[in-house]
Amino acid sequence: MTPKNNTFTDLVRLEQLRHIETSKAEALSYASIADMEAHVASDFSYHAFLKRLTTRARRLIQDNALTRVLQHPQSLFVRARRISLVIAAILGALAAANAVGESATLNIYWLLAVLLGFNFISIVLWVMGISLNLQSLSAGVVAQLACWLPYRYKEKESDSIASLAARGWWETCLTGAIGKWRISVLTHLFWLTYLTTGLALLILLMMAKQYDFIWGTTLLPESSLPQLTLWLSRPMEIFGLIPPDSYQIAASRVGAAAQDAETRSAWAKFLLGTLLLYGILPRLFLLMLSSLMQQLAERRFKLDLYLPYYVTLRQRLMAHEFESSVIDADPQIASAHTIPALQQTSGGMPQNILAVGIELDDHIIWPDGLQCSENVIDQTSFAEATDKIKRFNGPLLIGVAAHRLPDRGVQRTIRELIASGPGEAWLILLRSRAAIPVAETRKLAWFRTAETCAIPAEHVIIQ
Repeated sequence: MTPKNNTFTDLVRLEQLRHIETSKAEALSYASIADMEAHVASDFSYHAFLKRLTTRARRLIQDNALTRVLQHPQSLFVRARRISLVIAAILGALAAANAVGESATLNIYWLLAVLLGFNFISIVLWVMGISLNLQSLSAGVVAQLACWLPYRYKEKESDSIASLAARGWWETCLTGAIGKWRISVLTHLFWLTYLTTGLALLILLMMAKQYDFIWGTTLLPESSLPQLTLWLSRPMEIFGLIPPDSYQIAASRVGAAAQDAETRSAWAKFLLGTLLLYGILPRLFLLMLSSLMQQLAERRFKLDLYLPYYVTLRQRLMAHEFESSVIDADPQIASAHTIPALQQTSGGMPQNILAVGIELDDHIIWPDGLQCSENVIDQTSFAEATDKIKRFNGPLLIGVAAHRLPDRGVQRTIRELIASGPGEAWLILLRSRAAIPVAETRKLAWFRTAETCAIPAEHVIIQ
């Protein structure tokens, strides 16, 4: 969950800055954050890192006057949403007006088909899209257009700061779970506006003019529409609406005698009740559901700390490095009955933790206070390591040589070691006494390995 002092808007701005800094870092001023990189924090947990990122972002935004640029995509989306709702209102009014026409006789089921038919198809497609996770089905054409406009906004210069900010907003707010529910909210708002406008226009027309309601069919059996009328009418009786009875339904067949006031009133209530119960109320429920799910998705949103941008910033802002010294004991030699403990913690790592190495040589340096319990180099040492992990029943620290490239065999070993114990897992990238340089790409590769092995990015320590 996102910390209470960091809103989803803060995370969106961080993502927008990531896009800008990745492509246009030279266009920004970093004078105001020099002290942050000079004084790193003592904790490298996700919440502490997020707090530092938010502070850094606010300074960058203020010094580079990026507030309006970052808010512009949201403003465009709000504008597009308003335009789509105006279009929905116009379409709803046109649909009701065309279905009624200038005649004093209304075909009740043709009117319901015009106002509710497309709405019903839209709900079916939305349910299928949500169930199958297909955004193209769960979003309507107008909703997709409204979501497309902010992303397509670009200045003449390609990859300008404005376009990068728009892209960051698009990828955060209009894709994934958040985008799915945000677009769903817009879709339900569109149809709710369409139905409400149509209903309001019908009420005005029926207040100002007298209509006779009829029904008729060519292909369906004669009893089909009367039976459908009675079936749709049952829920209305709960709300006190009196629908047409069987006699009034039969008397409203095309070609029947003129209707009396009571029959017209019953059909009018049936029409309005049907639009309300089977159109507006379901849409209102789905709108509330989508809104709640969007808020939940925003609360659950977390930054992808495995991305190179955040890995680099974490190295510059957080105290993730250990002071190291040479440990005289061979890392392959350890007492089978000794469970090592970390005497001092750094950045939130547990005090008691079992340290296990993977294919380490004699030149690897472990931090002070840490002793390698087992160095996995073959099946025998792997079996001994898994046995110790099971008996330890606590957090596990896996040490790897940072200068090595993580291959599939190492990934498989890490996953199996983690699976053998119930505690949380940490990964430490160890350096060598031989001062072998470690490229940034190699560190990023280890972070991606941690992601593959389900190790949180804040549990990756660089020595």
